[in-house]
Amino acid sequence: MYPDHAPHVPVQRAVEVHQPTPYPPAVPVPAPVVPVQPGAVPAVASIVLPDGRIVTGYAINAARPEPVAVKPAVSSTALNVALGGVGFLAVCGGLLLLTSFIATLTAFITQLIILAAVIFGGWIAVQIFSTSGHQGGGTTVNIRRAVFKRNKFYG
Repeated sequence: MYPDHAPHVPVQRAVEVHQPTPYPPAVPVPAPVVPVQPGAVPAVASIVLPDGRIVTGYAINAARPEPVAVKPAVSSTALNVALGGVGFLAVCGGLLLLTSFIATLTAFITQLIILAAVIFGGWIAVQIFSTSGHQGGGTTVNIRRAVFKRNKFYG
């Protein structure tokens, strides 16, 4: 330690006790009388406190919570989503049937066109290669002169 310093000695101080000052009891003020209908007088309740004082007052009915509305087992949002899905599936099925119908109709019309081409081509082939009729090697076409006079046809 340093030579000019004395060792540290704790100093004891006197303990001070503070006592709270009690307030004098309040003088009861009479409550104003409120006129009440004869059949609706509320019940008066008295409570004895641990120190012997009695507190008297009107009993307050406990606040009753509002009745809770019964919720359905399934929320309306879930029901709307499910119905939307069912409707979407129905539309998709209808569109699938519609596309199948269009594809079938297209194939049918294509086959009719091919059938008509085969029949017409066969008829032309028969006309060209048939040996009956003219023995020459060509086709004879008679062309008459048509006359139009004043928008009338004279053939």
